[in-house]
Amino acid sequence: MNNFTLHTPTDFVFGKDAEMNVSDMLKKHGATKVLIHYGGGSVIKSGLLQRVEDSMTTAGIAYIILGGAQPNPIDTLVYEGIDLCKKEGVDFVLAVGGGSAIDSAKAIAVGALYDGDFWDFFDRKRPIENALKVATILTIPAAGSEASNSMVITRTKDGGALKRGASSPHIIPVFSLLNPELNFTLPAFQTACGVADMMAHVMERYFTPTKDVEITDRLCEAVLLAIINEAPKAVKEPYNYGARANLTWAGTIAHNDSCGVGRVGDWASHQLEHELSALYGVAHGAGLAVMFPAWMKFVHETDLDRFVQFATRVWGVENTGDKKAVALKGIEAMENFFTSIGLPVNFEQLGAKAEDIETLVNTLHINMGDTIGGFRKLSMDDARKIYELAV
Repeated sequence: MNNFTLHTPTDFVFGKDAEMNVSDMLKKHGATKVLIHYGGGSVIKSGLLQRVEDSMTTAGIAYIILGGAQPNPIDTLVYEGIDLCKKEGVDFVLAVGGGSAIDSAKAIAVGALYDGDFWDFFDRKRPIENALKVATILTIPAAGSEASNSMVITRTKDGGALKRGASSPHIIPVFSLLNPELNFTLPAFQTACGVADMMAHVMERYFTPTKDVEITDRLCEAVLLAIINEAPKAVKEPYNYGARANLTWAGTIAHNDSCGVGRVGDWASHQLEHELSALYGVAHGAGLAVMFPAWMKFVHETDLDRFVQFATRVWGVENTGDKKAVALKGIEAMENFFTSIGLPVNFEQLGAKAEDIETLVNTLHINMGDTIGGFRKLSMDDARKIYELAV
C-alpha cells in the first residue's frame, strides 16, 4: 500500500427532505450571495428549484440563477456563469442536479476567481489555486461529483470538441444534500447509466498494480456488490426508497476516494469513453458500459490473479483453477449485468461507428498524450485495438 493523504471536507445531509436544510447549510458556510446552477426542466417541474428559492428568500440569502447545464457540460455555459458571478459579486455556487450541473458549477467557481481563461486549468497550464465555495443538491446518483475533487468539461470554443477533466481540493463541495426521493422520477435508462458510472469509479480504482491493498479491495468489492444487488430493484421499482437510498450513497462512496487511497488507479476506460461522449453526445454511463468490458478483454492477462479475484469475489464465478477462463467469465458476467438493466455493451447498441475509430484515437492523443492508464500503460495503438474490441 502506498502513502496517502485523504481530504474529505464535505458535510453530508442524507435522507428524506434533505434539501430543506439548504439555507441553514449556506449560512453555516458563510454564503451571502449564491449562484444557483441547474440543468433542465426536471428541477422546475418537480418543484425542487422553487423549494430551494423559497427557503433562501425566507432566510434572507441573496441569489441569482443560471439553468441550462446539459449532459457532457460545455464551456460556453461555464463562461456565462463566470461572467455572472463576477458581475453580481457571487461568493458561493450551489449546484442543483446531477454530475453535469455539479461539474459545470465547479468550473464556474474556479473561473470566477481567475482573470484568465478557465480552460487554462484543463489545458494543464496552471494548477487550481482557489475557487468559490461549491455545494450540491443531488438529483442523479452517478458521477460522484457531490463528494469528489474532480470535474469534466467539454470544450466547444473555436469549433473543437475536447472533453477533459481537472481536479483540485479547492472544488470539493463544502456540503451536499442527498435526498433519495429526488431520484424517484429518473427514467430507467438514466438510472442504469448512473449505475454504470458509479461502478466504473470503483473499478478504475480496483484495477491497480499496487500490492497489499486488501482493505481497499474489500471496500471496492462491497460497494460493487451492493450496487449489483440494488440496481435491478431501482430500475424495475423506481419508487423503492431502499434501493434508491443505497444507490445514492454508493455513488458518493464510489468517487470520494475512500475506495482508492494507497493505490494507483487506472482511468483508461474513462479516457477512452470521454472521446465517445464528446463525439456522439451519448450518456457517459452508457459509454462506460461499452468501454469497460472492451478494456478488460484487452488487459486482463496483465494480472490474471486480480481478474480472477474480481470474477470470484464480485460475480460469484467458480474458481476452477483455469485463471484465464475464470477471468473471462467475470467479464462476461459484468456484460450480462449491464445488458440486464438496459445498457449497451457494444458500438452498435451505443450508436457509435467503427469508421470513427481513427477520429476517436486522434482526439484521445490530443487530450492525453502518447499513453493512458495506470494498471497497464496503453499506447494509442492499444487504444485503437480496444475501440475495435468494443465494436
